[in-house]
Amino acid sequence: MILKAGIKLLILILCLGFNANSQYISSGKITFERRTNLEKKFTDQRMRRMVTEENKIRTELFSLYFNDTASVFKAVPTDKVDDMAWMTTKNSYLQLLNSGKQITVLGLMGQNIYVKDSLPTRSWRITDSKRSICGYDCRKAVYQKNDSTRIYAWYTTALVPSVGPEGFCGLPGTILGLATEDGGIIYFAKKVEEMNPTKEDMAVDIGKNKVFTLNELRIKIEKDYGNMPWGKRMFDDLFRWL
Repeated sequence: MILKAGIKLLILILCLGFNANSQYISSGKITFERRTNLEKKFTDQRMRRMVTEENKIRTELFSLYFNDTASVFKAVPTDKVDDMAWMTTKNSYLQLLNSGKQITVLGLMGQNIYVKDSLPTRSWRITDSKRSICGYDCRKAVYQKNDSTRIYAWYTTALVPSVGPEGFCGLPGTILGLATEDGGIIYFAKKVEEMNPTKEDMAVDIGKNKVFTLNELRIKIEKDYGNMPWGKRMFDDLFRWL
């Protein structure tokens, strides 16, 4: 009887272990909703005059495709005519997890700028704070970018790759929520799908465009626009997540 009970217990443990492991997802698609508060984003009066109570919150959708070797984050295409689309950035990121490289497509004044560099390294502080996003248990982490900029992320270990919106990575799982400290820009996953992304899903086309390193781009932007009144705002907006 003892032997049979021991065997049953062993089988139960193995089954529980199998079920737990089977819940981990290594490839799929996440749809994010981004909410941008334009009143918090723009501080100068010229820009603030364009913002009203009705249009101050912009809502936009992004997709994150991922597998165990790469991820692609990009805006969801739309045919909707939007006269205020220029007021928010729509960057794309291709992360090559095995080689530790990242290709970034930054939108600047109606043009794309291409950056190829190493995956970003960030120092995260993982907290005990938790919340559920799309049915996944997530833990909160904090990134202190500089003296005045703090970014919060909520990640789940149930999605295996260390990826997230706006090229954020480096946590023990996938980021399903991302926010600036003042709540001016917030990403939250609205849908998680387990699937195998296609080559088209995982593609970012550089073409024959000039490609910068991140440091080269910083130097160029500061040189070309640093002395202009709106130069600092543009620089901060472009490098908000980098």
